[in-house]
Amino acid sequence: MSDPIKHECGIALLRLKKPLQFYLEKYGTAFYGLNKMYLLMEKQHNRGQDGAGLANIKFDVEPGQRYISRYRSIDQKPIQDIFKHVNKRFNEIEEEDPKHLKDINYLKKHAGFTGELFLGHLRYGTFG
Repeated sequence: MSDPIKHECGIALLRLKKPLQFYLEKYGTAFYGLNKMYLLMEKQHNRGQDGAGLANIKFDVEPGQRYISRYRSIDQKPIQDIFKHVNKRFNEIEEEDPKHLKDINYLKKHAGFTGELFLGHLRYGTFG
C-alpha cells in the first residue's frame, strides 16, 4: 500500500485461533473476541461517521444451525449502538441463568456473535 490513507472506511478483522473454551479458561469470559472487536472498531471510530456493521461466523456448528450473525447501524453513535444490540441478548441470558454465560455449547446454540471470526466495518461516506 503506497497510497496515503485519507478519508476511507475502516475495516477490522479478527480470527480467534483457539476454541472459545480456551478464552473462557484463560480470561474468564467467552466474549474475549467480541471485546477485542469493540476495541478495534472504537480505535477507528473517526472512520465510521456514517454508520457501522459487525458480522460474526461460528466454526464447527451442527448442520442446520445458524452460523452467521450480523448487525448494522446508522445511529448517531453506530459502534455503541451495535454493541448495545449485541449485548442485549447476553444480558437476557444472564437474567435467565448466569451459568449459561460460562457454557460455550449453550452460547453457540442460543446466542449470536459467539463465533470465532469477526468482521467490523466503519462507513465513511463520500459524496460527489
